[in-house]
Formats: sequence, C-alpha cells, structure tokens
Amino acid sequence: MRRRELLSAADIRGAWAIIPTPAKDNASDWRAADTVDLDETARVVDKLIESGVDGILSLGTFGEGATLTWKEKQDFMATVVETVAGRVPFFGGTTSLNTRDTIEQTRAAAALGVDGTMLGVPMWCKADLPTAVQFYRDVAEACPDTAICIYANPEAFKFEFPRPFWAQVAEIRQVVCAKYVGIDRLLADLRLTKGRIRLLPTDNNYYAAARMAPEECTGFWTGGAVCGPELALALRDQVAASKRSGDWSETKRVAEAIAASNAPLFPRGDFAEFSKYNVGLEKARMNAAGWMKAGPCRPPYHLVPADYVKGAEEAGRLWAQHAARFRA
Repeated sequence: MRRRELLSAADIRGAWAIIPTPAKDNASDWRAADTVDLDETARVVDKLIESGVDGILSLGTFGEGATLTWKEKQDFMATVVETVAGRVPFFGGTTSLNTRDTIEQTRAAAALGVDGTMLGVPMWCKADLPTAVQFYRDVAEACPDTAICIYANPEAFKFEFPRPFWAQVAEIRQVVCAKYVGIDRLLADLRLTKGRIRLLPTDNNYYAAARMAPEECTGFWTGGAVCGPELALALRDQVAASKRSGDWSETKRVAEAIAASNAPLFPRGDFAEFSKYNVGLEKARMNAAGWMKAGPCRPPYHLVPADYVKGAEEAGRLWAQHAARFRA
C-alpha cells in the first residue's frame, strides 16, 4: 500500500540516510543464501527514524544492489517498508542491466509500498545522452506512480550526467531528486532543472552547496548517518539555522568535522580509487563506527586492500567520535 501520493521535489528535504543492506556473518561465501540480516535492518531503520532523519535511500552501491538476489531485495524492501510505516519517505533501488528488468523490479517495489526508486542507468555499455534520457523516460512511463531519484554517480555508471541530461530529465514528472556527486557543476545544473528536481549533495558538500544556493539546496544524502546519525542531523539543523541568522561559523565547524571524518575513507584522497572498492570500504567504516552491524560484503566485492580497509575503519571511528559530541 502506497504511503502517500507521488512525491515532488518539495517533499525532498533535510538529511536522507543511505543505508547498507545488513549482512549475516557468512555473506561473503558465494554458497550462502538468504544473506540479509532482517532483524538488524528493522532495528537500524527504526533508530534512524527515531533519531530524526528525513528520508531513507537504499540498494545502491554499498547497499549491494548488484550482489543481492531478487528474493533478498524483496525481503529487504518489505522489511524496511513495514518498519518505516509511513513515517518518512523510502526509496528502494531497482538499478539493473536493462530496462525491462528495471521496470519489473520497480513495479514490484511499488507493490511492496516503497515511495520511490533510487535508479542509475544500466552499466553494461557506456550510455550516450539519448540512451540515458530514454531509459528514464521509459521507466517513468511504465511506473507512473513511483517517484524516481536519479543515482548520478559518474564513476559507477560510466556516464557523466552532462548538462543536456538534466535539462531533459527535468521534463519527466516522476523524477523528483538526484543523489548528486560533487558541486563543480551544481549551479548550472540547478538552473537547468528549474526547481523540478532536488539535487542532493553529499554530507561532505552540503555546507558549501547551501552557501552557494541556499534556496535550492535544502537537503543532502549521507552514508555517515549509519555511523551515528547525530553528526549528519547537526549539519542539517545548523545549515537551517545559518540560513536564518546569516552566521555560518558553527555550521562550518560541523562541516569540518564531517570532512575530517570522511577523509580517511578515500585512498590517497582519490574518489576514482575509492570507487573500485566502495562496497568494502563503506561497510568497513560502518562496522568500525559501531552504531550498526553492516556485516561482511557479498562476493565478488569482498576483497579490499588491507591498508585501504584501515583507512575506512579510521573514518568510522572518527565519525562516531564526532557524532557522540551531539548525542543527548
């Protein structure tokens, strides 16, 4: 049963936690079946909502949407929908290697009760502009009652999401937001979307984005929330306070704490290198932070250089330390 009418860009505000798919202890073994820890899923989702997050995104890269079976995806989404119980919007990712599977999964997710899909372009072949735009048009036509969050990660999807792309997908009614990486092109892309798509920067970039475009940048996505949501929520609240007062000094301090916490996650400070091991590094960070049990990675992405893992674990510990400062 759908929680509400089709979401719009105006509904996408605040701190959106992007969550992993918690794994049982044997999940790195290819022989394992039913690897999703549904009890931990329900616990974490409930704690995030009680803490005050504004929405939940799932089944992206470190959500292991590419390595879960279809049954595992459905069980996970059903558990999240039941736990959310209409309290915040929930987007379940349905990215696949082709349009037909994506439509089938998106329809099934809607039947389970998700509010939207976090959706990247199919990535077997590198998409050109007409292919990428038509993909979103086709999914929107097939799934008219499901909101779409464009998963705009150039490293993951081998597509640069150029300016003409944003101008064209802004005409698709169901496209209401985007999980957005970087801020170099933010102002230009905002002009092209004409307020129809909420571009969600990372927690690392939200402070800068909100200063650049305070009226348009009213939300962000955060993987750090599952290392302790208090730090991400402090960023949300301080940005809102700074917009009212004009004093950004405390907001800058929160942003600096987030940047310092995130820095060890990226090997040699290189996003492209991080992207090769995204799943393992993010889950190592989350497990080290101790706020949730993300569990091991599912194959084949469970092999990560040991020195990279150490950096990710340090990032998790740093985030947890900073989050504790804002805990009541």
